[in-house]
Amino acid sequence: MNELHFLRLAEEGGLLQQELGLVVLLFIAALVAIVVRQFQRIPYTTALVLVGLVLTLFPNFLQFDVGSDFILAILVPPLLFEATLQIPWKKLKSDLGLILLLAVGGTFLGTLMVGGVVMQTLRIPVAAALAFGALISATDPVSVISFFRSLGVGKRLSLLVEGESLFNDGVAIVLFNLALLMGTLGTGSLGPGLAIQEFIVVSAGGLVVGLVLGYVVSALILKNVDDHLIETTTTVALAFGSYVIAESFGKFIGISELHFSGILAVVAAGLMVGNIGMQNTSPNTRLTLESFWEFSAYLVNSVVFLVIGLEIELPQLLGFLLPILVAVLAVLASRAIVIYLMSALVNWRAPRRSVPIPYQHIMFWGGLRGAISLALALSLDGSIFGTDLALELRVMTFGVVLFTLLVQGTTMERLITRLGLANKPAQRLELQRRQARLYAKRAGQNELDRLRADGILYRDIWEAMHEVYDESIDRAQTALQEHLMTFPELEQELFLQARADVLKAERSAIGDAWRRGLISQEIYEELIEEVNNRLAAVEMIQENRGLDGSKHASGA
Repeated sequence: MNELHFLRLAEEGGLLQQELGLVVLLFIAALVAIVVRQFQRIPYTTALVLVGLVLTLFPNFLQFDVGSDFILAILVPPLLFEATLQIPWKKLKSDLGLILLLAVGGTFLGTLMVGGVVMQTLRIPVAAALAFGALISATDPVSVISFFRSLGVGKRLSLLVEGESLFNDGVAIVLFNLALLMGTLGTGSLGPGLAIQEFIVVSAGGLVVGLVLGYVVSALILKNVDDHLIETTTTVALAFGSYVIAESFGKFIGISELHFSGILAVVAAGLMVGNIGMQNTSPNTRLTLESFWEFSAYLVNSVVFLVIGLEIELPQLLGFLLPILVAVLAVLASRAIVIYLMSALVNWRAPRRSVPIPYQHIMFWGGLRGAISLALALSLDGSIFGTDLALELRVMTFGVVLFTLLVQGTTMERLITRLGLANKPAQRLELQRRQARLYAKRAGQNELDRLRADGILYRDIWEAMHEVYDESIDRAQTALQEHLMTFPELEQELFLQARADVLKAERSAIGDAWRRGLISQEIYEELIEEVNNRLAAVEMIQENRGLDGSKHASGA
């Protein structure tokens, strides 16, 4: 009895230690965010990695054990789910061929090229070399996407970079597991035909699981339950549940060795909720979902990049400088070949959806590595390839991740600006500033009128304050008009943006009428198609004018 009591106390102590470590990590992340926001010298995620590296110099300061399962099963699902919620299927579909070509074909090609280089140069066995090539092929564009948003880079480029990353994560994990299976059974035991069959089963199975679960949640719960707390809770269960069910699928049907890709299941579920479920919810629920998942992604990203810094040991890097250098050069070379070769293929086959050269440069240099690569490297415990080789592969991974974050991540903003892809010139920023001031003043005046109508403000107070607001609104309107006269091209942009906004409002109203039973399904689909066609025309005009990043900012 006493032994059980001591064991329970030890377990509770370990749990409390982990909880304390997590609290410290979050506190450090908040401090880093405050500092980065003040100085804005380096990306937030890169700053977190640097702080994590500094913390490794004080081994007794923070006790927080992280394993590959924790990263893949706990940290990665909310990141993927939140990202897919923001991706419209209509836009994704238009570039789906290129995205899948990069995510599937590019990951295959990158795995073979990187694996071949490290195998020949470092004399690493073929299975281990392919495992490294697979794990290092998973891109993580968090830092890059944040630059896109802050600099106004086009939505199509953002979609290409983020879409590739969402799908190649799952592909890389499947290839990594196949390489481990090859290392376990022997190089000659897993032929190309069997490997391709296994890849298709695992990938397709994960997508099907995610699509089915996502549709069930979207059509049954988000459509019929009007409670933002229940609906948000359901999406959380979906994000983690789709991963667990896909990875453990065989246990549910009595085939223990059968499993699917949990990562691809989360991606598919998120796409389904983002494009169907979010359209079936009330505005209040939609706002709650967006806010919750934005916070979740921010929280998890903070922990992930601090953990990357904590797991990288600088003394180990110094001891493996040559393998790290070989790995970095192999990754850069393979990334360049994949991006430029496949973009050229798409430009030849589909010239209407061609990928501009500046886009290709960003896609090449923006191929950062992060959480997925780290998690897969941490899973190499030496049981398959031996302790020494597993350590070498882990350190090589740490070195590549560190290079991409500290070198590529910190130079991305300058590259975007130099290529003319930053679409936020000074005049457009000033337009936004003057619009925001006018919008805020009008909102304040409306609230003032409401207080008067509710009898909270006396007439004299209301009149005095109303007069002040009238003068402020007049000044704001005059300032906005002067700016538009100075830059007349912005007035056309305002018209197009206003047209897009009112069309989205019309679409929302049609959906609300359908949910209330005011119109039939047939009329709903007919009207939605009409609005979507008009909205697509407006977006095409915006893209051609360079509002969507298709043209350089200098031409705006």
